[in-house]
Order: sequence, then structure tokens, then C-alpha cells
Amino acid sequence: MFCAIYRSTKRDQTYLYVEKKDDFTKVPEELMKSFGKPDFAMMLNLSTREKLASADINKVKQALLDPGYYLQVPPPVENLLNMHLGANNK
Repeated sequence: MFCAIYRSTKRDQTYLYVEKKDDFTKVPEELMKSFGKPDFAMMLNLSTREKLASADINKVKQALLDPGYYLQVPPPVENLLNMHLGANNK
């Protein structure tokens, strides 16, 4: 199973995975608007991999089958104040 991966031009560290290069027909219009112009990053053969760096490979494969795309967003920003307060309470 191959997929094409695109970087968002509007959202840092956000990637869109689709089955075929330059085929965004299964991606909702609103998502495409908020994603910005897709910037091609790479083609990837998911069949030859056991894991991905920042996404669950099984979730990616399932999402490519239904609904036809996978959106990878960055992890939430940690609240440094809460981390600091939590460290002081120990």
C-alpha cells in the first residue's frame, strides 16, 4: 500500500496522507481550505514498514481505506506553567 504525504502550508507540523499523488477527491473541502496548498513531501510504501515516526501505521492504513485520507497533526503544546507547578508540588 503506497501513499503520498503532503505538508500543510498553513499549519506547522501538519501532514496529509492520501492514496494517490495529487488526488484529494476524498478529502473534505473545508479540510483542504484550512490545510492550505498541499506541499508534496514524499511517497511512502506502508506495506514494507512496521511503524511510522509520528503516527500509528495501522490507523494510517485504515484511514486511507476509509475515509480515504489521514491527517497528522502535531502533539498539543505542553503547558510549561503547569509542568513547573507540578514539579514544585513533588
